[in-house]
Amino acid sequence: MAKAKLIISSRNYSSWSLRGWLLAKFSGLDFVVESTSPDDASARAELLLLSPSFLVPKLIHDGIEVWDTLAIAEYLNEVKPQAGLLPSDRAARAHCRAISGEMHSGFRAVRSALPMNLRASHPGYRIYSDVKADITRIVEIWEGCLEESRGPYLYGDTLTMADAMYAPVATRFRTYDVKLSPVAQAYADRILALPEMVEWAAEALKEPEQIEEFESEF
Repeated sequence: MAKAKLIISSRNYSSWSLRGWLLAKFSGLDFVVESTSPDDASARAELLLLSPSFLVPKLIHDGIEVWDTLAIAEYLNEVKPQAGLLPSDRAARAHCRAISGEMHSGFRAVRSALPMNLRASHPGYRIYSDVKADITRIVEIWEGCLEESRGPYLYGDTLTMADAMYAPVATRFRTYDVKLSPVAQAYADRILALPEMVEWAAEALKEPEQIEEFESEF
């Protein structure tokens, strides 16, 4: 029996749930998933960016409850250090934490203008200047990491906290037809092709519920 449980909200819309799930997967933790109801007020607030504090995803392990994706990442790095969620090199580890924190607290234009929606496709979608600035910074981060580490992932051969944090952005770029540099596009494609991402997307397609705020604007 799995010792851990991960509570998530919508697979189709919730970037934070995807991050938490990927972190647990990358760590090798044995866990089960529990999904909140689409009518759950706190989960809906998270999806619509209406809450300053998100309690989903939440990891329950050995009687310990951990929420917030960065807290989950740090906890999993403690209990599964061999997984390499943080790089072994101190400088790389500090950089990984920094860019993960940047994703955690920044890029609000991308979050609001390009909400995660795995079932949607918007070819030729118009990208405004504030969103372009966020995209430029994300591509700069990806290219800098890949140049330093030589890939295939942001810090080399091992999937880290940072790859989990930026994975939902790759889905947004695909949904809204964002044009990327060859290096950034190759990385996004690599992340989208991960078995974990394919599994998550397949489950997202089965979800019956729709959030009208994410569907009616386009």
